[in-house]
Amino acid sequence: MLKFIVIFLISISSAFAQMNVCNSDLDTFPVQAGGREKPLYVLALDTVKFMTGESKIQDMDATTAFCKLSLKAFGMPLEIPVNIKVDHVDVRKLLGMKEDQTTIPVSELEGKVGIMETELAQLKENNSYKKELSKVNSRLGTYAAIVNGRAWTIPVKEADKIKFLSIGEFMTQERVEGAAGRGSNPVSFLLGQAKSDYLGVKGDHYMLELKYFKWNLFVWALISSLLAIIAFVVTKNKIPGTIFTVITIALQIASMTLRVLISGRAPITNMYETVMFSGFGALVISCIIFAFRKEIVFILAGLGCNILGLFMMKFAHGMLDEGISPLVPVLRDNFWLSTHVSTVILSYAALALSWLIANSLLLRSRFSTVTSAEYRYQVDLIYTCIKVGVVMLAAGVILGGVWADYSWGRFWGWDPKETWSLIVLLVYMAILHGKYTSWIPPHRFVALVAGAFMSVMMAWFGVNYILASGLHSYGFSEGGAIFLGTFFLVQIVILVIGTVKMKKTA
Repeated sequence: MLKFIVIFLISISSAFAQMNVCNSDLDTFPVQAGGREKPLYVLALDTVKFMTGESKIQDMDATTAFCKLSLKAFGMPLEIPVNIKVDHVDVRKLLGMKEDQTTIPVSELEGKVGIMETELAQLKENNSYKKELSKVNSRLGTYAAIVNGRAWTIPVKEADKIKFLSIGEFMTQERVEGAAGRGSNPVSFLLGQAKSDYLGVKGDHYMLELKYFKWNLFVWALISSLLAIIAFVVTKNKIPGTIFTVITIALQIASMTLRVLISGRAPITNMYETVMFSGFGALVISCIIFAFRKEIVFILAGLGCNILGLFMMKFAHGMLDEGISPLVPVLRDNFWLSTHVSTVILSYAALALSWLIANSLLLRSRFSTVTSAEYRYQVDLIYTCIKVGVVMLAAGVILGGVWADYSWGRFWGWDPKETWSLIVLLVYMAILHGKYTSWIPPHRFVALVAGAFMSVMMAWFGVNYILASGLHSYGFSEGGAIFLGTFFLVQIVILVIGTVKMKKTA
């Protein structure tokens, strides 16, 4: 029996080697992971990024590397050095890593599993150290699942239905022998047949996700936004800037539409999507206000907010996960998800417009001369943005209470997310009231608006990344504490620069 097993493993290895099946042609192969069906390209890229923090392993693209690592389950003598990412400094010390070392070879990490498990068992507080240690352990577990043939799933047709088997379960001796002589290579034939069976039953809807990731429409939207700002600032003719702005909006609508078609829900369920939607929302709101006020400053502010969001989506991989995951049960209500969350995020977008204009005015007042008329004009623009933001935030908070009553049986429970949303609303209502009654002079109003956005960031990012408690746990994430701290520090510095010895303008 052992002889047959050895012969089978050798035949499988030879088949893979002869065909060189591990290449980018497998990008379109349908797999199941995370509760969804998707192209192998997406699974491989997400997995490689999770393990290593990179999109490639050596010079191999994610799909090729994932495939070759999976072949280890069949005795394929491949040496592919994989380095596991370790972000936390204290975890690196525990694992005996050097100060400048950010990854550790799998072969070395496997020898320290006992150390990690012992440390995890002793830790009581669920702090960032414990979370990172658990994540490193999970990354190693993901590697083990790949090389043991459990991570790559193959579609199998049974009575006009599709079920998925791991590649370790799928590539049986019986299947390989049955495919012998049917095509140039039995393994290639089996994979091709599996894909064909899947397409025949379910179609190619899953391929939308491959297009979404490969087209990189958000990157093109970022480029278009930058070109729009340059065009508005450099040229007196507003047509080029307007064209680039329209292109930006169209690209983002197309990308979000693809994301909706892939996930079957509104694109506002995690931090990545809220950043995406807020930047887009700020640009759209600025265009709507511009239609009434005819002030190009609104468009510039909207483009600025959009660029900030797109930059975060592109480069803040440590805190924003672009993956599309299944929803937790409480979020599986598209009506409330689309109304409550989108309204709150759009309110943040409008308040972000006021924040950007306020900070710009603070710095301009400090380093250049701003006339009283210009200053009051800018204050009026800020005031308009805040009014829009407060109305939308109030509506969002009320809608959230109704949804909470529907889902959890109570309208209000002083959950951290609820509490901070109320704090933001009260802060901005106080500022609005002070401005309306002239209790707050223009120069103080600008500084308050700039500083008030820190409450928005606390409600938006702080609850998810720092407090990480309460019923809104589905929105929690990691890696944003440094970002939030940096934001607060920079904002405080701008406030100090803009208010201390500020030039008299109003």
